[in-house]
Amino acid sequence: MAVPRTDTGEDRQGFRLFPGRPRHPRRPRLWFEILLIGVSYWTYSLIRNAVPEQKAEALRNADWVWRAEHGLGIAVEESVNHAVNSATWLIIGMNYYYATLHFVITLGVLVWLYHWHPGRYAATRLVLFATTGVALVGYYLFPLAPPRLMHGGLFVDTVMVHHTWGSMASGDLKHMSNQYAAMPSMHIGWSLWCGLTVFALASVPWVRVLGLLYPTGTLLVIVATANHFWLDAVGGALCLAFGFTVARLWYGSLPHALPRLVPAPAAAAPAQVPAA
Repeated sequence: MAVPRTDTGEDRQGFRLFPGRPRHPRRPRLWFEILLIGVSYWTYSLIRNAVPEQKAEALRNADWVWRAEHGLGIAVEESVNHAVNSATWLIIGMNYYYATLHFVITLGVLVWLYHWHPGRYAATRLVLFATTGVALVGYYLFPLAPPRLMHGGLFVDTVMVHHTWGSMASGDLKHMSNQYAAMPSMHIGWSLWCGLTVFALASVPWVRVLGLLYPTGTLLVIVATANHFWLDAVGGALCLAFGFTVARLWYGSLPHALPRLVPAPAAAAPAQVPAA
């Protein structure tokens, strides 16, 4: 049963990780949020790229994932990659989608939350941070080559072929990014975070629909550009589930169920005047 949305007043609280220490949303401070997001993404990139590029193991894991998908009957990435690559205008658009919207939409949703849902901002941001943090464990434990780097030339590296800019996965920028950190897909983790957040909190119906279409489009893009397998997307979704679990334990409810506005601080009680 869906949890009713509350805009003001007390929200229904569930299980807390620390029941004796209730946590209430605080009004986010702009300078602190900009600094926190900048430092957090820099730290994430530093750790992700510091994970050893275990090429041999990553290629073996890619072969294993490809065989597993064949066994499950979902190994259609090669067909999607070649079909979309045959339409130059479409694949170039997808290349730029992959390189840019991952950051633009995520930051846009954060700004929207900060302005319109300050009471839910910190909890929703925690979901994003926990999702991204646990992904680092996946990069370390399961190095994985993307389809475009597999042996045999089955897939088209669309950035290299069409000479589009901006991707950290191919071209001149590939040496700045770990090429064998494809599992889980944070393009899916972040886009699902954006989509579900917009769907849960937006009041305009067509905006809510766009929220759901965004991760759907991202799934098609990561496969068509040969940057991820379908199962990488499953890994990203599992990381997001972990992020929501962390927020649920920390705040006692899911972010959308918290008050939209930050409650005003309670007025101090008047001092007692001693009797004469």
